[in-house]
Amino acid sequence: MSRPLPLLQKLIVALSFLMLLAGCTTAAPPESVLAVPAAPQKYAAIVVDASTSKTLFEVNSTAQRYPASLTKMMTLYMLFEAMQSGRVSKETQIPVSDHAASQPPTKLRFRRGETIDVDSAIRAMVVKSANDVAVAVGEYLGGGSEDQFAAMMTAKARQLGMTSTNFRNACGLPDAGQVTSARDMAVLGLALRNRFPQHFHYFSESDFMFRGRLVRGHNDMLGRVRGVDGIKTGYIRASGYNIVTSYNADGRHLIVVVMGADSARQRNDHVEALIQRSLGPMTAAATQPKLMYAGQQPAGSALPGLPPPDSALPGLPASDLPAPDLASPTSPLLPAQ
Repeated sequence: MSRPLPLLQKLIVALSFLMLLAGCTTAAPPESVLAVPAAPQKYAAIVVDASTSKTLFEVNSTAQRYPASLTKMMTLYMLFEAMQSGRVSKETQIPVSDHAASQPPTKLRFRRGETIDVDSAIRAMVVKSANDVAVAVGEYLGGGSEDQFAAMMTAKARQLGMTSTNFRNACGLPDAGQVTSARDMAVLGLALRNRFPQHFHYFSESDFMFRGRLVRGHNDMLGRVRGVDGIKTGYIRASGYNIVTSYNADGRHLIVVVMGADSARQRNDHVEALIQRSLGPMTAAATQPKLMYAGQQPAGSALPGLPPPDSALPGLPASDLPAPDLASPTSPLLPAQ
């Protein structure tokens, strides 16, 4: 016959059991923290479930921001619309005016009197983000006037429900009056996919051949995350690093917009973190995390959506700026991408 436990031992066993039970049933999950690679005044983001139009994440999504080369998404929308109506075909030759050829890089560097076919023009805008080509397309569709085309772009934006957007040029180079919002860019990304599914494959291309030369792009989200199939990056100094990304895999389709990041690499890390978060459990996706903005995280920290300082990921360049021969370091504003 076993001896009864002393009273003190019984109390210890009972207390241990109660603490274990409490820990299993009442402990709160750790607070979700999402690192933001941008200052609060520049950052804006939104994640939309394209199948349901439900917003899964948003911060400053209706605040006005500079679109930079995300502008070319609307230039392409207008070009696709012209193709659909029969106004132009893939073989149509678009003249490159002196004004178009004079645009700062990134560009293809045309000479007076040269033309570019529509198919190559699409690839040049998507892959290279060529400013000279975007302006040439705008002039062609705008009856010879880029200003007229910009007015047409703004009118189309209103028609699509983009309430915070005004366009002043076809390429995204700096203009104080050229503004948009993360929400509006998500609307445009969805419209491009839904209205022109036969042309959306262009946004998945990372390089193309032009006049016997391989032209490489700088949307490093392509091939980095399975399921990412476009759309467009953008950068000017005033905007920071912008991107609209389409994810389409395993029955899930997302549109992710991030604006104002401090670098292309950190922007891409952040987009990947937002995708992973949105594909996770519904409770996680429905809970707004605590945001840790650039400059707030402690030195050496590694938070979701942001690598440790000075870390380098193999195969990922630190910037999607053009090559040195395409941009002067003394330029007051860096070229649009």
